[in-house]
Amino acid sequence: MKKEVEKQNKFLSLSKNLLKFKFGEISPKAYVHTFGCQGNVSDGERMKGLLSDMGYVFVDDEKEADLILLNTCAIREHAEDRVFGNIGRLKILKKNNPDLIICVCGCMVQQKHIEEKIRKSYPYVTVVFGTHVIHKLPEFIYRALNTGKRVYDTDNTNLEIAEGNNVWRDGSIRAWLPIMYGCNNFCSYCVVPYVRGRERSRKSEEIIKEAKHLVSLGFKDITLLGQNVNSYGKGLEEDINFAKLLRMINDIDGDFTIRFMTSHPKDCTRELLDAMAECEKVAKHLHLPVQSGNDRVLKEMNRHYDREKYLSLIEYARKVMPDLSITSDIIVGFPGETYEEFCDTLSLVEKVRYTSLYTFIYSARKNTKAAEMPDPVTREEKGKWFDELLKLQERIAAERTAKMNGKVYKVLAEEKSKTDGWLSGRTSGNVIIEFPADENVIGSFCEVLVTEPLNWIVKGELVKTV
Repeated sequence: MKKEVEKQNKFLSLSKNLLKFKFGEISPKAYVHTFGCQGNVSDGERMKGLLSDMGYVFVDDEKEADLILLNTCAIREHAEDRVFGNIGRLKILKKNNPDLIICVCGCMVQQKHIEEKIRKSYPYVTVVFGTHVIHKLPEFIYRALNTGKRVYDTDNTNLEIAEGNNVWRDGSIRAWLPIMYGCNNFCSYCVVPYVRGRERSRKSEEIIKEAKHLVSLGFKDITLLGQNVNSYGKGLEEDINFAKLLRMINDIDGDFTIRFMTSHPKDCTRELLDAMAECEKVAKHLHLPVQSGNDRVLKEMNRHYDREKYLSLIEYARKVMPDLSITSDIIVGFPGETYEEFCDTLSLVEKVRYTSLYTFIYSARKNTKAAEMPDPVTREEKGKWFDELLKLQERIAAERTAKMNGKVYKVLAEEKSKTDGWLSGRTSGNVIIEFPADENVIGSFCEVLVTEPLNWIVKGELVKTV
């Protein structure tokens, strides 16, 4: 991979010189739009780093751009429909500016049928590349600029990780830090292993190096990313796992919070939960997707745990971290799920009492096992179940936030809220708190007294900055 990085650095220089020759003293403009998860956002920042090194500056209006890059998501059909809508809208821009470079990349195009659809139906798309070859962006741009021909690369055989590239950080307070890529779980409903490939972990020294750099730049909230962070370290030569990595990052000097996502219950260990409890910089928030509360459905989902094991993890986690905030993902209406089985999910939600939930009605993904399963329940009926789940979680959330009233929480002031003169931040448990304060408080840790608990957020008063 070292030789490949050196090769791309040469293409980066060639692209920069070619762009300078074409645009002169005027910097070429790039518009980058990322769809989907935090992992995609992190990929987008890395691509923006490469584009910046080539000489591009970034604009918020695609009509001003000389290069448009759409970083796509394949997790649900709705996400793909949105991307195709955006691609279709770009046809007129390409017609008005034949030199416009349009790049479509990410999870969607890693699927063969999507790649072929773009190739045949959207001939004005210049560059198409998948999730395994992001580091080759300088080469793709150079080839597009130099030849004027379309460039395609959705190779999925490269399992090495490119290190050392510049990263364009979109914020200055919160940062994404990928620790691993890919997934080996093959949940029956999920397309991720097919578009992200097998699990590969970054070396701990590279992660620690990047984390220290982020702290030196003043970032106060660092989120470690992976499709299943609990699997971190498998396949590396060093003696490392995710719990050990957390402790290593926790030992870095500085005042910052460590978060992570996403955890898979089958790989969640007591060692990890103990590390969370003992590391003062690690947020006391655990996102542990359960997906269903019924054992038969979990087996059909290929989740490799049952209800009892999941609840035992929750019990131990709350034993070592009494104030732990737990969030989760739930799929409603998995193929073959009955209402009685769905009620097991409702009872689990009532028992665990999540801080919040990410809830979805099942969406079939091509080439996954679940897409081939009988699915007799109508979308309308699933919608009724979905509403029932939302109402339950809304009640639980309101009861949880009510218990926060009158208590003081440490909060990182992250941004201005929609209310003039107010700021927004999050507790260690990932609960949003809004409070009146001057803008110069943004980026500081504060103590905030909760005065008005609402269903999903709480409002409070600034006690002091810390």
